[in-house]
Amino acid sequence: MVVDGTAKSGDRSEDEEELKMPASEDTEAQVDSEMPVYSSELQLPSEGPPKEAQEPRKWKWSVIFLCFYGFMGSIKPGEPFITPNLLSPEKNFTREQVTNEITPVLTYSYMAVLVPAFLLTDLLRYKPVLIIQSISHVVIWIILLLGTTLLQMQFMEFFYGITMACRVAYSSYIFSLVTPVLYQRVAGYSRTSVLLGVFTSSVLGQLCLSLGNISYYTLSTVSLGFVIFGLLLSMCLPWPKRSLFFNRMQSQAQKELATVDAAESELDNINPKSSGPPTAAPFCSVSHWKDSVFLQMLLEVRNIVKNPNLRLWSLWWVFNSTGYYLVLFYVHILWNQVHSTNVYNGGVEAASTLLSAMMSFIAGFVKIRWNVWSELVIGIITALQAGLLLLMGTTGNIWVCYMTYVLFRGFYQFLVPIATFQIASSLTKELCALVFGINTFLGTILKSIISLIISDKRGLALDVKAQFYLYFIYFTLLTVVYFVCAAVVITRHYRNQQRGGNGPSEQPVPTELPPVAAHSEAEPLSNSKSAKDQEGQLDILSRC
Repeated sequence: MVVDGTAKSGDRSEDEEELKMPASEDTEAQVDSEMPVYSSELQLPSEGPPKEAQEPRKWKWSVIFLCFYGFMGSIKPGEPFITPNLLSPEKNFTREQVTNEITPVLTYSYMAVLVPAFLLTDLLRYKPVLIIQSISHVVIWIILLLGTTLLQMQFMEFFYGITMACRVAYSSYIFSLVTPVLYQRVAGYSRTSVLLGVFTSSVLGQLCLSLGNISYYTLSTVSLGFVIFGLLLSMCLPWPKRSLFFNRMQSQAQKELATVDAAESELDNINPKSSGPPTAAPFCSVSHWKDSVFLQMLLEVRNIVKNPNLRLWSLWWVFNSTGYYLVLFYVHILWNQVHSTNVYNGGVEAASTLLSAMMSFIAGFVKIRWNVWSELVIGIITALQAGLLLLMGTTGNIWVCYMTYVLFRGFYQFLVPIATFQIASSLTKELCALVFGINTFLGTILKSIISLIISDKRGLALDVKAQFYLYFIYFTLLTVVYFVCAAVVITRHYRNQQRGGNGPSEQPVPTELPPVAAHSEAEPLSNSKSAKDQEGQLDILSRC
């Protein structure tokens, strides 16, 4: 559920391997209960070619159409200029109103809608949630065109929070269209299409404003046209037949019930007198509930706390993403305070998106012993981000603000794929999605608390400069914690080496990104499956 994009800024290996059946004492039971999505690949030769071979182009066209939707849905040329629009004479809101009364609503809305959006996405099988997201986009730009009051702008931020929460639907939709062996490839396609759309949108908006000399109203009208087209596309999306949690569980229950009925019918044919009333139905119902995938994952989430590596990167996801998104929510207000004329928000967002994509790509080639050096790497990058925030909050040069923002985003996006891999490498794809959802929700709660205290009118109601000083302190404290933890881990590691012992730090862990995940023999954390059986789980929540 992860969402790796920005608010108000436009932002978020292709080798195929043969699918292998995991070892099991009862292969038929495992096929029925744990791998329903592979049923088309497990047909006997006498049953004819698999369904995918019968329709080789169907899933390809579905993926192409979804990527096209992701590209077009990301084109909103006016998005990088929403804050300048609110502060311009066209809307005439004060900087204090935008900082302390309008923008905080976005965080509260996102927190309130995130969990329902996560559950409804899977329960309703993606498409309805994407339609809701597209409708919310249309409402946003209608309000920006026609709204004039403070309350209307707060409603605009509320719907913006809905669109952010619904991004999980697009991130996970594509995995319902293909078999698991293709997850990694199609996730790359979907992420690339969104990044390309964000880049195109930012460049188009900047060109329209700088060269076309058009007004914010006209730019909002153009954006409204694009999001209406995106709404039409969302209504034409194919409706998946399965999803990750609920609909998959229903399919499993139906299969198990059919198996039981067949066994009972066979038993009745052998010994009709032995058949009795169906008194076991309530027990079976309770048993299905207790053995459900979703409930088992909720119980096994506690294993993450016991694993130091998963705990570290989950905490990084919660705390660092909180600071990252707070900066993104308020940086446009800071730019307006530093320099209110000749706005280049679109060009800066395009540059930051391009650098973020490059940093994410570079991260895939980093090979170090993450069980030893994770805390140190995180500490160094967090320290660099703290320095950039201090420079951003103290400088009076708008170009310095722009450059520090681009670098700040790039450093964060460098760690995102590493954190994704470290968390997902030894989890099932279902548990991985649940863990990222929990991490995102905890981060959203923390963002809401900080916003209520320092930004909201009911709290301290600090101006944007003071807020960036506090963000600098926040990242500095995180840096100190990471460096202390790094010192402890590294010292313990070398002491164990000198003694020739095999302490916890000597446990083999992955040293690189996705290529290792598909072959890792790490200890399983869920559903008796090892990381080797989880091909493609790393891309469950590919971010924009």
